[in-house]
Amino acid sequence: MFTLLALTGIPVWFSGCAMLSPTDPYRPVSFSPAINVAGSSRASQAKAESLASRSIGLADAVEIAIANNPELAATGHDAEAARARKDAAFGAMLPALSAEGAYTHHLDDQRLVPARFNGEPGVFSDSIYSGDLVLKMPLFAGGRLINETRAADLLRRSSEHRMVRARDELIFNVTSIFYGILAQEKLIGSLQFSREALDSHLKRVNDLIAAQKAAKVDRLRTEVRLSDVSQKIVREKNTLAIQHRLLANLMGIETTSGTLAVQGELDRATTVSLTVGDGMNIAMKQRPDYLAARKELEAQARRVDVARAGHTPAVSLFGAYGGRWAANPSEQPLDTDDSEDVGRVGIGIEMPLFQGGRIQARVKEERAKLAAAQERLLGLELQVRLEVETAFLNLASSMERVQTLEKSVEQAEESLRIEQQKYDLGKGAIVDVLDAQAALLEAQTNYYRALADLNVARAQIELATGERTP
Repeated sequence: MFTLLALTGIPVWFSGCAMLSPTDPYRPVSFSPAINVAGSSRASQAKAESLASRSIGLADAVEIAIANNPELAATGHDAEAARARKDAAFGAMLPALSAEGAYTHHLDDQRLVPARFNGEPGVFSDSIYSGDLVLKMPLFAGGRLINETRAADLLRRSSEHRMVRARDELIFNVTSIFYGILAQEKLIGSLQFSREALDSHLKRVNDLIAAQKAAKVDRLRTEVRLSDVSQKIVREKNTLAIQHRLLANLMGIETTSGTLAVQGELDRATTVSLTVGDGMNIAMKQRPDYLAARKELEAQARRVDVARAGHTPAVSLFGAYGGRWAANPSEQPLDTDDSEDVGRVGIGIEMPLFQGGRIQARVKEERAKLAAAQERLLGLELQVRLEVETAFLNLASSMERVQTLEKSVEQAEESLRIEQQKYDLGKGAIVDVLDAQAALLEAQTNYYRALADLNVARAQIELATGERTP
């Protein structure tokens, strides 16, 4: 009795200590996924910062972001996990071979192996060791295993589409921030030029006041406008610093200098050869998130079949071969051995007769999920159409704004030139000069932002359609 209690207590005592070295959730995992969105190994932080320390173009920024963005790397690992789940589902259809061993202590002596004929002498012991090689193989499961494998494979393909979509969204975000930085730099340049022009104009006003050809109020008004432009420069520089920080975060790097030196131009001739109809057709054929949703819908249909298979019997083949050993046998007749080999082979069938409604409930649950997936796919189709139409409308609007604002900038420059000449000749008012200067600055601000919107609109079309344009 003491031995039995000891053997029972040992597993209970050590049950909480079975894992001697638990996984540290914060330790980097040394794992290289088979699926890599970047097509190369993830760049190190030092390498990424060395690339970012020089002037980088849009292509460089996108390359660094794809290699280092943590969220994109996470989607790659999610896709690898889906691939592993598919392999596990496929493995469930294959034969399973295992080794099993046990030590059994009985209150009463037991026969080592069953008698093979009447009156066969046998070995008896209260402690028996056993060891077996066990083979199990499913023969028929009503389609449950094959449908689980198909569903897992469809989800694997869906996760890969999700990964591609995450990459496309990252590229769009990097592109949007990049062109926003270029426009912001142009805007700050215009503000600094305006401040220099106001400084120069203030000197002329002082000279005119000294010559008693202008009133002191003109100087006050100029100084007020100069102060306003100076505070705008401070504000826009702060916005630029935030944009640099956003770009660094998307690139997955920690900048030590606080800013990234970007290099590029705001392309005025940005156009696309696609029409709205072409964009719709392309999006429905190759947009990654839409393809992922279709695969998830197909996988859910296979899950319904898996649930339905719960009504059918499961047939499996089993076999085992091993040995039995008696420890200190209490009875061992002459010409008998305290060890025997045993084996068995057979076919088993499991037929559900009554499950308390669990199978029907699971089928109902999976059918409801299928209906929900169908509705979500329909909603995504509408969302895709909206995004494609919006992207093309934004492109057309941006192109029209750029054309209009180009003329506006030219007219504002000419207006400022005329007002300055009139004031220098004593035929104009300082208010008109300052208003013309403000109008030019506003026109330039709107123009550079429209240029940024024009370049971003092309990237938005690529994101909405899933089509990468050259």
